[in-house]
Amino acid sequence: MTELRLGPVLRYVDWETASTATVWVETDRPCTVEVRCADGASGSSRTFAVAGHHYALVVVTGLTPGSTTAYEVVLDDRTVWPPLGDHPFPPSTITTPPIPGAADEDGDGPATVRVAFGSCRWAAPPADGHLSHRSDPVGPDALDALAARLAADPSAARPDVLLLLGDQVYADETSEATRRRLAARRDLGEPPGAEVADYDEYTCLYDESWRDPEVRWLLSTVPSCMIFDDHDVIDDWNTSAAWLAGIRATSWWNERIVSGLMSYWVYQHLGNLSPAELAADPLLAAVHATPDGTEAVRGFAAGAAADPTRARWSYQRIFGRVRLLMVDSRAARVLDEQQRSMLHTQEEKWLRDAALAAPGSCDHLLIGTSLPWLLPPMVHDAEQWSSALCRGERGGPDGRWARVGEYLRQRSDLEHWAAFPESFERLTELIREVAEGPGAPATVCVLSGDVHHAYVAEPIGPTTTPGGTPVARVLQLTCSPVHNSIPTPLRAGFRFAWSRAGRLLGRLLARHGRTGPPSLRWHRTGGPWFGNQLMTLTLSGRKAALSMVQARPGKTGAVLERVFARPLTDEAPPSFSQSTKR
Repeated sequence: MTELRLGPVLRYVDWETASTATVWVETDRPCTVEVRCADGASGSSRTFAVAGHHYALVVVTGLTPGSTTAYEVVLDDRTVWPPLGDHPFPPSTITTPPIPGAADEDGDGPATVRVAFGSCRWAAPPADGHLSHRSDPVGPDALDALAARLAADPSAARPDVLLLLGDQVYADETSEATRRRLAARRDLGEPPGAEVADYDEYTCLYDESWRDPEVRWLLSTVPSCMIFDDHDVIDDWNTSAAWLAGIRATSWWNERIVSGLMSYWVYQHLGNLSPAELAADPLLAAVHATPDGTEAVRGFAAGAAADPTRARWSYQRIFGRVRLLMVDSRAARVLDEQQRSMLHTQEEKWLRDAALAAPGSCDHLLIGTSLPWLLPPMVHDAEQWSSALCRGERGGPDGRWARVGEYLRQRSDLEHWAAFPESFERLTELIREVAEGPGAPATVCVLSGDVHHAYVAEPIGPTTTPGGTPVARVLQLTCSPVHNSIPTPLRAGFRFAWSRAGRLLGRLLARHGRTGPPSLRWHRTGGPWFGNQLMTLTLSGRKAALSMVQARPGKTGAVLERVFARPLTDEAPPSFSQSTKR
């Protein structure tokens, strides 16, 4: 009998028609996958094959707008989800938004959009029983805790979407269980050792992460959007041209990067796309047209690894009057030291066009990028300093200072937006244009993770344009990790990086690197917080509120404790203007 290997994972819920969704599954053999909903909506698809694994992304149509309906997954006419036997979770459901333009469920205002987000998740260790306490060296998993909360109270408000902002799996930091699986396949004494080497080993990572009972149920009932960061492939992925040249010289890198992009396309990227985009995707059509799509997916991934312009991993999602632009800040980089850019020309044009499209069409613009735009000021200056040294500002591009800059860049992870100075300035200018332009949204929020702590940072400046028009409130919202750790010395380092002394040290580095005065001032208005955590934006009309929860050990399992909550649009903000100086 055909079995469900992973999933179901609820991915896309259409906010335009309010009647369509997509559900991703992995099965153990070829079959027809059907999703049947309690309200009569349904969808079906034949599986496609990649490297001996079988997948389907089912488009469900006919859903009732403004409703929540339970669903089941059927493989070749046999129901496999919900599983039989002891299953301590409520039925998996699909929740659709109200008909566009309609009032919310209380009939007294616009629909509310709840966006939960975070990044950096090690797979949680297995528990002895469902929803039980786990012995976990890095503390409770925030996704497990969220699942436990929602399962215990099905009437509680759920996120309308869960944004996973990178490091969904760790290809370079595997668990003991995964290392045992790898050792059964090959000699771990040979490179790349206990790191994953090929596509099949990547599937082990997703199996370990998404088979977690709480996470499996959570992803089956809360829609998700995903983007990769470095650990989905390898730490410091695409830090610099020197880094890339070094890793390409290894015997194992080509298979690693091709397999990483193949698995990302299958497990994460496909579900980010709308049904219309899926229908127009030539690669998906190609893999469905053959009994084995491995070579088609491998060829696509190899091309994307060699030339970042051959694939676009960035995408747009619309949630009523909330627009999300999820930006690839890893694979789209230009690494030539004299033309260094976070995004290549085509990707940058896509971001600019999408951000400035249809002024007045959204109340809130969300820019998802795994790497923060606004960092602790000392870190920002250190990254710009190292970039200037590598560029040759002190002693030329082949001099001693350039070697020092490259060493520090790779050893200290100095590779965020600030390490691509021209890209930082162009993103800043784009945000300024949106915030001060005609039909500006109420907020522009940059959502990020990566740095293993959480904070809120805001540019400082006037709240209106010279003509008296209100300026959108601009925020950097950083939330990380979901389930990971940060050494105590690094916690102290990040606190120092936000301090006045840290700012002064940063300015000294900037002076040495001749980076010039920054174009922007910003300050921290929340945090830093350390722990396994999630942030949630609650958006209704032009109102916005932000909250953050941390996972704590409880008597019977992990619990979520609120550590921060405040409105974002009902208080006087320190707003944004390019003319300010940090």
